Amino acid sequence: MTTLDQDIKFMQRAMALASQAEQLGEIPVGAVLVRDGEIIGEGFNQAITRHDPTAHAEVMALRDAGVQVENYRLINTTLYVTLEPCVMCSGSLVHARVDRLVYGAKDYKTGAVESVMQLLRHDSHNHKVECIGGVLEQECSQQLSDFFKRRREEKKRLKQLRQTQNAKDND
Repeated sequence: MTTLDQDIKFMQRAMALASQAEQLGEIPVGAVLVRDGEIIGEGFNQAITRHDPTAHAEVMALRDAGVQVENYRLINTTLYVTLEPCVMCSGSLVHARVDRLVYGAKDYKTGAVESVMQLLRHDSHNHKVECIGGVLEQECSQQLSDFFKRRREEKKRLKQLRQTQNAKDND
């Protein structure tokens, strides 16, 4: 299996995890951490359901892997995530000593790998993470776009329902 084939395979798994997040009403982002071709950690966004601002997909996958391998250093690993990591998640990759990051969609609002800032390239870091962006980018972007479109439509319907109910109450 080529590196690209492997990247696609694990990104597809991350997308399946993102769907689990969406089923919980979370922003659909999923992540898997891989060592030697085997998944050692998985995660998806759970910030809303856990009431935890740090429960991003990447952090959840790192936590899962840390428990599995009984070490907070996750050397010789690749993290696959459907959306470009934010500042917090990028910093976590450095601290965990993840070797390689593969992500799908760019995040033009909070992306800390290349879109808004390039945190992983900062000279002061004592650990460098190899970054590959755009793997299944269209599919990952579509998954997020579809979610936000549905969410906007749901909010619009709810607002219309409230207005209708208020009008009936005022009659």
